Amino acid sequence: MINRIRDIRKEKGLTLADLAEACDPPTTAQTIGRLETGMRNLSTKWMDRIGKALGVSPEALVRAEGTAHAQVIATLAAGGTEALARTRDAIPPTDIGGDAPLVVLAVEGATGPYLAGDQIWMRRIDPAEAAKAINRDVLVPRKGGRFAFGRLIDRKGALVGILPPGAGEKQQVVDSPEWLAVAEMLVRRL
Repeated sequence: MINRIRDIRKEKGLTLADLAEACDPPTTAQTIGRLETGMRNLSTKWMDRIGKALGVSPEALVRAEGTAHAQVIATLAAGGTEALARTRDAIPPTDIGGDAPLVVLAVEGATGPYLAGDQIWMRRIDPAEAAKAINRDVLVPRKGGRFAFGRLIDRKGALVGILPPGAGEKQQVVDSPEWLAVAEMLVRRL
């Protein structure tokens, strides 16, 4: 089992001391650090305490090594969509179910209806199913490890047309994408 406490803590913007203070009863930053690194055994009691402090289910703190999980794979800013050099685990706010793999687009700069800090949770589909995604926001892989993101407005054969969310941006056409990811959930911090 892989411990995900550090990933979830960092995703929520907490320090070791913040998390230790949020536990009930409070503990030390050193203890949290030892639990994160595996130097101390993560019991179900600790999972309950830390899960409650982080606002996630205790099960979200661990995952099996072979288990598929959602990944943040790209960022969106005013200048466009950029692939991450290294993907990271995405922490789901709720169980959104489904069998197809999930990917997450992290918005770093406001563009269109999206604000900095938003996460767009998307479900991957086969390009043959693109007709189901017309008029929905999609993420499409492009050559060279890049991505196109926006409203899917057209599909002709192997070509898909994407209208980026920013004002005045031109349509992008992607030829024969390996997959498409359709937006299912927007997570916005308040």
